[in-house]
Amino acid sequence: MAKALIGYLHSDQRIPARLGLENQRLRNRVSELETLVLRLKVENDRLIAEQATAVLAAEMLEPEMLPA
Repeated sequence: MAKALIGYLHSDQRIPARLGLENQRLRNRVSELETLVLRLKVENDRLIAEQATAVLAAEMLEPEMLPA
């Protein structure tokens, strides 16, 4: 009986093709998400640098406090 069920379950030839297509689709999606993560990291680094520059510029414009 078990051999009959195993033979029945593995007789569908579309399953490997379908799994292959699904794996390829998932790999493509992972690649897209990795690209997005890299782009967001670059943008985040740029924004951090701009913020640091703005803070330094603001500090340079403020007059220094002199002791009384």
